[in-house]
Amino acid sequence: MSKHVPDDPRGRRVSAHATDVWTGRARNRAQWLLALGGLACLALGVELAVESSWAGGIAALVMSVVGLIAVGLLVLFGTLAFLHVAVKVDKDSLEVRCGHVGVPRRRIPLSHVVDAHFAPRVTPRQWGGWGYRWRPDIGTAVVVRRGEGVVLRLGDGRRFTVTVDDAQSAVRHIRDHLKPPAPGRAV
Repeated sequence: MSKHVPDDPRGRRVSAHATDVWTGRARNRAQWLLALGGLACLALGVELAVESSWAGGIAALVMSVVGLIAVGLLVLFGTLAFLHVAVKVDKDSLEVRCGHVGVPRRRIPLSHVVDAHFAPRVTPRQWGGWGYRWRPDIGTAVVVRRGEGVVLRLGDGRRFTVTVDDAQSAVRHIRDHLKPPAPGRAV
């Protein structure tokens, strides 16, 4: 049986081998505002350390400088890590990489996936914010923006959710690569 091979938008043919991998992304440009806030805290901490008179009240000044620099670094790197997410699904696994460095990263073998579902609306509010989230009642998620996402039901009963553009095609691709359940195994 031959597999339909779609045309590339640039007019070239795509090989059947290339269609075995699905990739998608999601971005959140609003995170840049939070990153700028972190940068401002960092700059204020450095300026306070350099420009202040260290003659009196040194304990309060040290705590202020260290606090501002720590908060600035945490906010800056925490938001830069979740500016975007890249999702790759191949015949063996789903891999999620966050930010420009690709950390945090999560790889889920498709052999551990029972089913995949399309979620039309995933919000940071339902997960407690942006980023890599865990809630005991609903599972683990990587949420970088409000919108559509993929929800995986894993063999151990847990769920994993990721926000990604064109999540419906990701779900179709995952379902095409899932192995049928063993006879007598409840789905």
